Amino acid sequence: MSLLPMADSPIKFGTDGWRAVIARDYTFANLERVARATAAWLHDAYGDTPRIVIGHDTRFLGREFATFTARVLADAGVHTTLTTSFLSTPAISWATQAMGCDAGIVITASHNPPEYNGYKIKAHFGGPATPDMISAVEAQIPSVDVSGDEPPTAEALIEGGMLDVKDVQTQYLGAMREILDIEAIAGSDLTVVHDAMFGAGQGVVTSLLGTARVVELHHDLNPGFHGTPPEPIDRNLSKLRSVVAEPGHDVGIANDGDADRIGMVDENGDFVDSHRLLALLVKYLHEERGLSGSIVKTFSTTHMLDKMAEAYGFDIETVPIGFKHIAPKIATGDVLVGGEESGGIAAKGHIPERDGIYIGLLIVEMMVKRDMPLSALVDELLDQFGPHHCYREDIHISDAQKQSALKRLSKEGGLDTVNGHDVVELDTLDGYKHLTKENGWLLVRPSGTEPVLRVYSEADTPEAARALVHDARAQLDVG
Repeated sequence: MSLLPMADSPIKFGTDGWRAVIARDYTFANLERVARATAAWLHDAYGDTPRIVIGHDTRFLGREFATFTARVLADAGVHTTLTTSFLSTPAISWATQAMGCDAGIVITASHNPPEYNGYKIKAHFGGPATPDMISAVEAQIPSVDVSGDEPPTAEALIEGGMLDVKDVQTQYLGAMREILDIEAIAGSDLTVVHDAMFGAGQGVVTSLLGTARVVELHHDLNPGFHGTPPEPIDRNLSKLRSVVAEPGHDVGIANDGDADRIGMVDENGDFVDSHRLLALLVKYLHEERGLSGSIVKTFSTTHMLDKMAEAYGFDIETVPIGFKHIAPKIATGDVLVGGEESGGIAAKGHIPERDGIYIGLLIVEMMVKRDMPLSALVDELLDQFGPHHCYREDIHISDAQKQSALKRLSKEGGLDTVNGHDVVELDTLDGYKHLTKENGWLLVRPSGTEPVLRVYSEADTPEAARALVHDARAQLDVG
């Protein structure tokens, strides 16, 4: 059977991996191209006998795609470990580091709609592959030799010593028990509602805390995700909010399709965004656990972290959007917390990677140790460091409208005012970030793959944050 594509369609990695629509561009033929390019990079970078671990999430054909990828890599001379079942991206990142592999692969499209699948590459240090690593793989894609012949069977490769199959999940759960106070959480009277969003986080929280402490939501296998993209943002979590608000439930944890992102709900059923989770972790890890280190945040993340860094005497660094810019900082430096607005957070003591389940349980550990509900912890944070309210809109417009708005921002050096406030500085690290002397800010950033403008803001009230975005939309004529 020929696996060659009808034509060599271009394959580009985005912010975190290659993603495409199943059966249109995400095909076994294109997957072979990416896998063989990965093998070529591994041989160039790590020599004749590189090692890799491969896993997959719960998406359509995930097991089949992962097994095929493992066969291609093993056939290309890479010693390959395939997981026994679906599991989270952070579990693969952990395994890459713990098993001494040169790289890891996860077959996942993360939080994308159900018609997508994808391919994430993890670096030897246990975090996302760096931009240089990704570029090296992309450079190999046009020149790889894809014969069209089926790679050897998994059984033949296992017999030949190039492929093995391991239970990574059990080992990962053991590591989680070492870095979290699971005994304290399981021994408390808290009830955690865990929304796996039909993704790879299914069963993990229950395995750690026990059935008496956990209520499971959306823990069945459904590759269509019941029509809702598995992204743990406020608008997708109505069921979780309503269940947590019921008597006897104390906190909600939601994870995306591959469980590297986090969204949380307090005991009142109110969504707690990642800006506040990041700040809570900085406060807890420093004030309660006595840890120190720098803070690394992406360009669209709350400025409350800057205030906290000043108060605690920490260094803080802002990087472009995408966790791939944070992970190397953690791997090579002394970072207390690193994170991004979209729900990707890492904390000291674990891998340099987003891990939505670890972060969620670390927040629950904080609740237990402080003997406070999540809403009270947030109120205490705002009392200490002042009100900070963030807002974001993704504006779907024509590509012509998007280019017109960007041309205006570039030509005129940004907007002069935002919602009546003078702009005192324009930061163009990753988009157009307008800073005002009232400490509010507005960021306009284009999507690299869609006709979408992402507009973010922060102000001292929710109404003021929304007003900044709405004023920018009017000024840029984008609705």
